[in-house]
Formats: sequence, structure tokens, C-alpha cells
Amino acid sequence: MGDLADGIVFYVVFLISTTLHEAAHAWAAMRGGDLTAYHGGQVSIDPRPHIKREPFGMVILPLLSVAVSGWPFGFASAPYDPRWASRYPNRAAWMALAGPAANLVLVILAALIINLGIVVNVFESPESVTFGHVTSATAGGAFDYLAFLLGATFSLNLVLFILNLLPLPPLDGSAALTLIMPDQMVPRYQHFIWTNPMLGWVGIFIAWQVFDYVFDPIFLTAVNLLYPGISYR
Repeated sequence: MGDLADGIVFYVVFLISTTLHEAAHAWAAMRGGDLTAYHGGQVSIDPRPHIKREPFGMVILPLLSVAVSGWPFGFASAPYDPRWASRYPNRAAWMALAGPAANLVLVILAALIINLGIVVNVFESPESVTFGHVTSATAGGAFDYLAFLLGATFSLNLVLFILNLLPLPPLDGSAALTLIMPDQMVPRYQHFIWTNPMLGWVGIFIAWQVFDYVFDPIFLTAVNLLYPGISYR
């Protein structure tokens, strides 16, 4: 596949994965008693309500980044009521974790399909792995495209899972920290995060700087688990 075709596949995977991520947030919030995202239409695997909320982050920016670099870069969000989050911090924390959990499910699903393909001799371990290229087709043709699609799904959702678990605002991991905080500290922490929007920019900058050091060993470990007895470096 060419670079542009690869980028388009990555964008489609990004769109689907981000939609499921935000839908999981919205569903968990609804289950926890906050109907804000539900009324906004975000409890849905239809990407349209999510695009309507963040057209720049889900369409314009990722497509521009695909055209420039071959990789989609974007963002999305699901609304919630801060008063609900303040009253039920544990529910809000689980709502935050629901998004990365959806991405982990997609990682596992891609891995299971790859392993099934190996069993039926459709896929095999590649000579080397790179981001998005984690399995090879034995027969070529349409299976080459399927192998790349599965690899893109595996890799990109692993990124979304790990990135969003970093305990830095505005990432989901920062909201989940309340699960391990003393109760008396939670309101002060939430107030500090919500009243200092510049922390989000600082968090994004730090995440940008450290992410490769966190992701690379986890990616290699995950790929090695796909192929027992083979060690990629």
C-alpha cells in the first residue's frame, strides 16, 4: 500500500476508534447518572454526533495531518456535568477509564483475529514489525489489506489506550487519579484541574515528550505476545 492509502486507512481506524472511545465515556456517564452526553447524542457508535461536536478534531485536523505526515492526529470529547463529577468522583473516574477500556477491547479483538488468521494459515509473523505492520498475509491480495487494517487497529488503539492512561490533564488518566486519592483530597484536586485550563497544554506537552519512551517497550511486548517464541526488538 502507498503512503497516502496507508494514511487513509489510519484515518478510518482513528475515526472508528475515537468514536467508540467517546461513546464508551458517554455510556459510562449515563450509567452513572449523568445524561449530558446522552442528550448530546454521544451514546452512539455512529460517528456523526461525535463529529458534530468536534469537527476540527475528528475530521479537519486528522485529515490535514494525514496529508502532511501520513498519520492522523486529532481529538474528540464527550460532555459531562462537572457538578455530577464533583458529587460522584468515583463514577466520574470510571467514566474516564471507559474510553481507554474501549480501545483496549479493540486491541484485543485485533489480536484475536490475527491469531485466528495464523491458525488457519492466512496470516504469519512478519520478518520485522513497525507501527501498523504487525502481521503479514500468506496469500496476498485482499488479505494484504486486511493484515494492514488489523495492524493499524492494533497499533493505533494501543496508542489511544496508553496515551489516555497517562495521569496528565486533559488525558483520562488524570481524572482516574481520584480513585486512589484520599477522599478529602478529591474536591481540591478536581477544583485545581477544572480552574486551571493551562494545565491541559502543559499536560499535552509533557505527554508529547515522554510518550515514545512509554509506548515503544509496551508495543514491542504486545507484538511479542502475538507470536510466542519470537522476539522482536
